[in-house]
Amino acid sequence: MTATADPTGEFTDDFDGDDLDRDVWVPHYLPQWSSRAATAACYEVRDSCLRLYLPEEAPLWCPGDHPPLRVSGIQSGVFSGPVGSTVGQQPARPGAVVREEQPAHWGWTPRYGRLEMRARATVTPRSMVAWWLVGLEDSPERSGELCVVEVFGDAVDPVEGAAVGMGTHPFRDPRLAEDFAAPRPGIDVADWHTYAVDWRPDGAAFAVDGRVVREVAVTPDYPVQAMLAVFDFPDEAVPGQPYVVPELVVDRIGGG
Repeated sequence: MTATADPTGEFTDDFDGDDLDRDVWVPHYLPQWSSRAATAACYEVRDSCLRLYLPEEAPLWCPGDHPPLRVSGIQSGVFSGPVGSTVGQQPARPGAVVREEQPAHWGWTPRYGRLEMRARATVTPRSMVAWWLVGLEDSPERSGELCVVEVFGDAVDPVEGAAVGMGTHPFRDPRLAEDFAAPRPGIDVADWHTYAVDWRPDGAAFAVDGRVVREVAVTPDYPVQAMLAVFDFPDEAVPGQPYVVPELVVDRIGGG
């Protein structure tokens, strides 16, 4: 087993095995809007790390329902309504319908606590990496997001470092307001850093390497699932420029 948990909700995955713990992780990105076959993550677990990456030949995600995008992601929960319904998490577009029904799976679904990830990343001007926490959407209003780290490669400055997105997105949660920003904590995301959120009923504080960078006042008040992903935006490709494989390498993730 690569992940450990206790009855109080504490959870840690340090990826010490040779594959993902399937009791926790679903190695697909929002498969209800496409299929598991079409959304399989590109990943490896070795040297006590998870490596998510995107080779150049990876297929587009939800072509026709979303602008050109390629994704390699895993998530700690999934569910959907039946095929043809609009019930499911983070739809590809407004009005998107389920193409492949997903059995409910709740792996790591925290509600409050200090949650953190130690990771490094390779990003290019056409790619992005992220870790976010999103409501299970077992009802539409339980859909809010706490984004702990989001880094676009075109927002990496060689002098000032990366802009690190963090904060909340309400989606269909009427309690929440959009409260998101991308400060520059002066880091090189290619190096190891610890990204964390101290999530409480009365707010959340986002930190990088133990230093609080942002705070928000209103947060989701329901369990969330973890989403880890690498994104590529093919429309941002520069003709003649070689493709560099983006990746997110995670040493550990957890909390509670």
